[in-house]
Amino acid sequence: MPKTRSINQNIPPNLLPNFRNSGTVLRILLLANGLALLGAISQAISFAALLNNLLQGSAVLQPVLLTSLLLVYALNPVLAKMTYWQGVMTVTAAAGLVALLIAALGSELLVAPRDFGAFYYWRQTLSSMAVALILLAYFRLRAQALSPARQEARLQALQARIRPHFLFNTITAVLSIVRADPKRAETALEDMADLFRMAMAEPHEQVALSKEVELARQYLAIEALRLGERLKVSWDTQNMPPDALIPPLILQPLLENAVYHGIEPLPEGGTIKVRVYLDDNDMHLEVGNPANARKQPRAAGHKMALSNIRERLALMFDVEAQYQVKNDADYYQVHIILPYTKGQPA
Repeated sequence: MPKTRSINQNIPPNLLPNFRNSGTVLRILLLANGLALLGAISQAISFAALLNNLLQGSAVLQPVLLTSLLLVYALNPVLAKMTYWQGVMTVTAAAGLVALLIAALGSELLVAPRDFGAFYYWRQTLSSMAVALILLAYFRLRAQALSPARQEARLQALQARIRPHFLFNTITAVLSIVRADPKRAETALEDMADLFRMAMAEPHEQVALSKEVELARQYLAIEALRLGERLKVSWDTQNMPPDALIPPLILQPLLENAVYHGIEPLPEGGTIKVRVYLDDNDMHLEVGNPANARKQPRAAGHKMALSNIRERLALMFDVEAQYQVKNDADYYQVHIILPYTKGQPA
């Protein structure tokens, strides 16, 4: 059974960035080069001097920056086990050491030949360490702004978006079959209990994909009581890794949106297509439903939950997650792409 990872707000956040996340690397590159540009502008007395400062500064900065990124990428698993301040000292020392080694071994190749004194090496080392501290301070502030307490609050907001009238519709549907088909009514009540138990449970950062799919199937089974033959579902999970972890309550809101905005307005109903698969170390979740362009759009309803999903993906995976929508006159599809996280056995 994959192990879920709690985001209970009593657990302190890891304020060190994930140096293997492409969004983190991109931010480091942009911020470091932005600081270098500000430094070059502050020292320049003319445009020609600015260009010269940029060329010479970049010749030293880029090797130090890229080498430091490779080093912290390799150290990322070790940094994740350290306390915050241990990690800060390790990253800062690594940046300073890289700058010192490159200054000692390659300065004459990177900049115009000159006599380099001790001040030059101290300046390169301390400048690199200062930039590292500034970047770590930025990531600390960002992590605090996106702390587990706020993530939990947003997750609870998403959980609350299970439409209240869904409960009443389900009870009405169960009452309509309780005498004619008591076994089916009992199963529907069990599915509803599981659905709400999951919605009201303690939030987790990630849950087993197999559990999320099971929950989605239970939700659709409940909706089938109301819609009957009008609701058809096509599942494609042949390439779904059973050990994958995903953020909780991702599929169910997408399916609820497909039922509410896609199937219900169509007198003849339609088919919801669900595809979950692994491709090139990325998890793909696709939910598509028929649409009727001649029908007026229904009330916003569940759009807040879908916006919440996008925000949660951005908070958790940064630029490594994608939320794509394909919408035309006859069909609507949501396609979510997120990094494959393999669950650890309990």
